[in-house]
Amino acid sequence: MTDPLHAGPRPPFHTPEQSPPGLESKMEPRPDFGESSYVGSGKLQGKAALITGGDSGIGRAVALAFAREGADVLISYLADEESDAQVCKELIEREGRVCVAVPGDICEEAHCNRLVATAIERFGKLDVLVNNAAFQMSHKDLGEITAEEFDRTFRTNVYANFFLCKAASAHMRPGSAIISTASVNADKPNATLVAYAATKGAIQNMSGGMAQLLAEKGIRVNCVAPGPFWTPLIPSTMPPEKVKEFGKQTPMKRPGQPAELQAVYVLLASDQASYISGATIPVTGGVPFI
Repeated sequence: MTDPLHAGPRPPFHTPEQSPPGLESKMEPRPDFGESSYVGSGKLQGKAALITGGDSGIGRAVALAFAREGADVLISYLADEESDAQVCKELIEREGRVCVAVPGDICEEAHCNRLVATAIERFGKLDVLVNNAAFQMSHKDLGEITAEEFDRTFRTNVYANFFLCKAASAHMRPGSAIISTASVNADKPNATLVAYAATKGAIQNMSGGMAQLLAEKGIRVNCVAPGPFWTPLIPSTMPPEKVKEFGKQTPMKRPGQPAELQAVYVLLASDQASYISGATIPVTGGVPFI
């Protein structure tokens, strides 16, 4: 039996500060992505998945879990994250599954279309889309947020989600699933993450609409809403004083580890969730999500 209060490291943290997008390999402590704990049982046997931001953090944890459940995976990531992506690719291939690693910027619709086309070309199908990649920056003053940064946040988090859902749904068969990473910020926006929080609310709302629109095609659409999770996004986008105490504000007094999200994504991708669509599942360490 696992005590949730001590299932992961607790602050204070002394990880090195990084520039965006950040690398998992430079974090201390390293995030737990389930390499030594996640055990598959064939829930996704024979399925093909596309995961954005699949190189590290939540994306890597989901990719590994999907592979251990029997799925082949395409991971999307920025070129600066190549070293993390190769680690993830090796992990998936070690499970005997195919991993296709594709660098590029999902802000551009053409790249999103290429990702879907590549998945269809390599796997012959696409059963699961996980919209996980995200961009955020932290600001204490509204005047610090430039139009360029605001635009990049929405293009990465919202536009890319729409581009990928549009392209993927054209190929998906009944029983397929789309899962988007929302956030506790969709319900409880952080004052220092104005642009990011707004995108997460948009993702949750858009997913609810798509769930209704795509139901007749037999495609389910859901969200996962993490609370504070220990990923490269944190030391690369937040001030050191916040990173040091990250997650302390939750009832469990610690951030979540990517491994603690794996089971939720697997459930939503699996046939066991056949009547779950239009839902948002919060994983927040005790923070109410209403």
